[in-house]
Amino acid sequence: MKVKIRKIRKEDVPQVFNLVYELAVYEKAPEQVTNSVEMMLKDGFGKNKIFGCFVAEVDGIIQGISIYYYRYSTWKGKRLYLEDIVVTEAMRGNGLGKLLFDKTIEEAKKTNCTGMMWQVLDWNEPAINFYKKNFPTRFDAEWINCHLDF
Repeated sequence: MKVKIRKIRKEDVPQVFNLVYELAVYEKAPEQVTNSVEMMLKDGFGKNKIFGCFVAEVDGIIQGISIYYYRYSTWKGKRLYLEDIVVTEAMRGNGLGKLLFDKTIEEAKKTNCTGMMWQVLDWNEPAINFYKKNFPTRFDAEWINCHLDF
């Protein structure tokens, strides 16, 4: 198995979007996906790029992604926010998630972030166990997520 972790290219976006949708199905919320390939092309490669992405290729086929962006903490400064790591169901357990996570940490350090943040659903025990096993993760139960949809 030949694995390559690299930055996304425009031609990858349809496959990346398929993984985004696969995650939505896994999280039992496919009807909530309003993003599209066109939006991802504009937001990832347009004039005002707002997200970055690494892909994990296995034998030339994209089998995993890490989508991130930068945010600013009034207390901590520049932080990298990991929006999602997704590995195809068929490739889970082969180390792709760790490779993607490590590459994302590397990007945060390279771009002078003071740390990295992300969320995990409280019922997603495989992901929680992954973070506990592989990284010195601090889980925060004090904050409540808030959203406005437009």
